Amino acid sequence: VFQKDSYEMADVAAAAAPEEPEKEEEGADDVEAEAQVEFKPLIELPPEIVIKSGEEDEEVIFKMRTKMFRFNEPTKEWKERGTGDVRFLRHKESSKVRVLMRAEKTLRVRANHPLNPTLELKPHAGSDRAFTYFTPDWSEDPETGAVEQSNELFAFRFHNAENANKFKEAFEKCKSGDTKDMSPITQDAEDAEKAAADKKEEKKE
Repeated sequence: VFQKDSYEMADVAAAAAPEEPEKEEEGADDVEAEAQVEFKPLIELPPEIVIKSGEEDEEVIFKMRTKMFRFNEPTKEWKERGTGDVRFLRHKESSKVRVLMRAEKTLRVRANHPLNPTLELKPHAGSDRAFTYFTPDWSEDPETGAVEQSNELFAFRFHNAENANKFKEAFEKCKSGDTKDMSPITQDAEDAEKAAADKKEEKKE
């Protein structure tokens, strides 16, 4: 009997005892405090720098993928200057047109000159997909990288005769100043697909 009463008294005492509050995990306060720490950069970055291409006041009215060559007078040889889009840029105010060609990988300027009435476009070496002309130019020197005026003989070779004729037609229109019906164009998915197709064809050649 004594043993039974002892068990009952122990159960009552356990039920009456207040529950101990759960212990918070150690380090919780430290983690929360650490999350609120503000880190300041050791070096303040300068404001965003806007790099201009020099084409902001112009619009592209013609472009065609091409491989460009420059005649080297001392060696009497044609030197390849790069592959990319040859573009005709029309100034938004004066409507003057210039030829600009950048190498597609480096974006270095390979041709940069006004498309004026004195330029004479000729077929190159009897080819139906390449043209050449002589012009004063302001692109980068292939040896030094300096930009200064020089008289150059350029050649542009296109993927096929159709593209070459489109270049010739646009060239002659710009030369005469008749560009009113030449609407501004932009790079789009179709152009990218054409460029990819041209690359495949060039590898086959």
